[in-house]
Amino acid sequence: MKDELRPKGGSKEIGPDPGQWALWVNGMDRNYRPFIMPVTWLSFIASLQVTSVKDLGDTEKILSVKEATENLITEADDLFSENKYKELYELLYPYKESNDVEILWRLSRALHHMSKQQCHNEEKKRYVFEGYDLIVKALQLNDSHYAVHKWYAIFLDTRAAYDGIKARVTQLPNVKNHLLQAVELNPKDATTLYILGYWCYNISSMPWYQRKIASAIFATPPTSSFEEALVYFCKAEEVDPNFYSQNLLMLGKTYLKLEKDEKARYYLKLASLYPPQTDDDLQAIKEACDLLKNLEKQQQQ
Repeated sequence: MKDELRPKGGSKEIGPDPGQWALWVNGMDRNYRPFIMPVTWLSFIASLQVTSVKDLGDTEKILSVKEATENLITEADDLFSENKYKELYELLYPYKESNDVEILWRLSRALHHMSKQQCHNEEKKRYVFEGYDLIVKALQLNDSHYAVHKWYAIFLDTRAAYDGIKARVTQLPNVKNHLLQAVELNPKDATTLYILGYWCYNISSMPWYQRKIASAIFATPPTSSFEEALVYFCKAEEVDPNFYSQNLLMLGKTYLKLEKDEKARYYLKLASLYPPQTDDDLQAIKEACDLLKNLEKQQQQ
């Protein structure tokens, strides 16, 4: 049998003689299949080839840029935690023309806080408009980033305020939609939950003349309730307890609207004792103290 399988010419290799092909297939190696290397394997093996010196240099450059950006972001966040908004702005300003969303939304955030600290109206307006332009660019670059949607919502409202009450009312649904998108992308961001609660509270407290404007603009004007506002304020507190004096204040004010004085007093007391670090804290402490005094007067009557 061995000689019959040996090819003509006396070669010692064993293989099917043309005349014996049926025997090879049907008898000795019925399960034989030719091996064809999959494309994915070829790609994987290709990826293991030795990288050129030039490629290694490019990789090092990319890693170096990435590391530098991460260090820049870390420094920016440290400045923000220290309430050094102007220094933060000056740090990131040289990169405002970049397409790095992480830099753009942080620049917008710094400008927002700088505008709140600014007494001169023209400077305040300049900060708002610059921050708005930056966050619009960030949204165009990446519409799947929670912070971009959050700060776009904030600037959408503050920017519209310069165009009058009608413009601001017109943007109310858009503001809420972007806040909801931010929460969907990051449900653990307490600040966004607070802003949503604040939106609901303000809609529920809207003066009659603003409601009239809203009715003229929308077939169905935006609506909310103090109960809905309370849900968001409570969620914010659950995510990050005592993270913001204003959230404690708004919890107290919302419970007052719902005529739950004991719970209102509890949160107003927390707000009044909040360790002040910013102007927002000072404002919250003062308002909480005033509301507590009013509650005491009502109780004595």
